[in-house]
Amino acid sequence: MADRISAKQRSRNMARVRGMNTKPELAVRSLLHRMGFRFRVGVSSLPGSPDIVLPRYRTVIFVHGCFWHRHQGCKRASMPSANRSAWTRKFTATVERDQFARERLIALGWRVLTVWECDLLKDLKAAVIELGRALDSSRDLNPDYLPSNKRVLETAEERMRLECNRREQQITSRARGRGRRCRV
Repeated sequence: MADRISAKQRSRNMARVRGMNTKPELAVRSLLHRMGFRFRVGVSSLPGSPDIVLPRYRTVIFVHGCFWHRHQGCKRASMPSANRSAWTRKFTATVERDQFARERLIALGWRVLTVWECDLLKDLKAAVIELGRALDSSRDLNPDYLPSNKRVLETAEERMRLECNRREQQITSRARGRGRRCRV
């Protein structure tokens, strides 16, 4: 079956698939920070480059998308109908890489937690509170001060938009200082 969109458009679509700072990841980070947890992001020195690292708790958190990481039993983990063999190889390699990273992290003494995208979309508060309890059972985690799913995802999107605008303004002001026009 032929693709419904052009190769150029498909390339653009695939280039927009992010590996870091996805909406679910930003939402989890935002709520963990509100609950008082401090963490590092994008630690490439650890196997699998975990999304969130909490050194104090010797814990790493992976925020996995159900499609790419093949969440068992999830409707979002569907198989594309075109080029099934290539997708199967790609998904198998991803799952094996995830398992290998998990085993290496455990061998190094890290506790590994995985948060799935569909769990966040169902009930973000419950997922993050459960995560917080797994990290530190001595804390009293009050769900009343946590915002709704929709608001957290909108906040993450707004934060990304503001960051882009701030960078554009920095580039514009630098260009003005040199007497040049900015091409943003």
